[in-house]
Amino acid sequence: MSETAASESKTATIWSRYIRQFENYMRLEKAMSENSIQAYIRDINKLFQFAAMQFAEVEPFGITPDHLGAFVKYLHQFTVSDNSQARILAGIRAFYKFLEEENLIDTNPTDHITKPQLKQVLPDVLDFWQIEKMLNAIDLSTDKGMRNRTMIETLYSSGLRVSELIGLRLTDVYFEVGFLKIFGKGNKERLIPLGSDAAKYLKIYVEEIRCHIKPKAGQENFVFLNSRGTAYTRMTVFNIIKEAAENADIKKSVSPHTFRHSFATHLIEGGADLRAVQEMLGHESIMTTGIYTHLDREHLRQIIIEHHPRAKQKNKTEETSS
Repeated sequence: MSETAASESKTATIWSRYIRQFENYMRLEKAMSENSIQAYIRDINKLFQFAAMQFAEVEPFGITPDHLGAFVKYLHQFTVSDNSQARILAGIRAFYKFLEEENLIDTNPTDHITKPQLKQVLPDVLDFWQIEKMLNAIDLSTDKGMRNRTMIETLYSSGLRVSELIGLRLTDVYFEVGFLKIFGKGNKERLIPLGSDAAKYLKIYVEEIRCHIKPKAGQENFVFLNSRGTAYTRMTVFNIIKEAAENADIKKSVSPHTFRHSFATHLIEGGADLRAVQEMLGHESIMTTGIYTHLDREHLRQIIIEHHPRAKQKNKTEETSS
């Protein structure tokens, strides 16, 4: 093991040790409910994950207000709601209050934490019920409706950019293992789990609708083809999304990117691993090269199963029926 890796492993061990002590403190001394305890632990783990990504060797005692400000900004970039941010910060404050009471820190970094004032206007995020309303308003009795549903399911299931959706190729859809191979910005390749609902509609579209469209030369491998046999343009997808939102009476400004932000926000607010969401989105890494950890496909799949609203709804339905 390299010296850097050993140092990072030591830092992770220290974080885990004191998070575990805090968990025992809440359970034994504060007699908190198990749900509350686990919610606090999830919140602190978000900070731990962020620190591991951006401040590799910073132990819990080394976190400063500047680190926390960067963390809040990171949450804001994912359009995590103000209520969720407040809840996450409450958990972190409780953790540092515990460290302070145990005389493990001299100053509490959460005492002066303020939410950064960002000028950037971020896209609206749809609530899960709004996405369901849009999907349910689509007329599946037509080829057009089936195509539209497939596009939206795929955008929301995998957090794709609109350019990645229209550039999706048949040879990059792996139905048998439930993954898409995506070539993002800079032609960087990544694998993304494909949710079961998206896979179902994508398979129907390919096998029952697309098969009747004659592709133009050079367009044979694109998944989504228009009636002329060519790949869709970004503007066409924007119009499809706009029409679907209007039909469902959604008042927010909705674009293909809205589903990408909703995908990330719903996963993070549901407790997903920040590093996994970072990889699935194909963002430029905010981690230094030395601490970048490649996640295996099974881990990414588990993130979707446990934290994506579509998957959780499906699991709940299956449990009820059984």
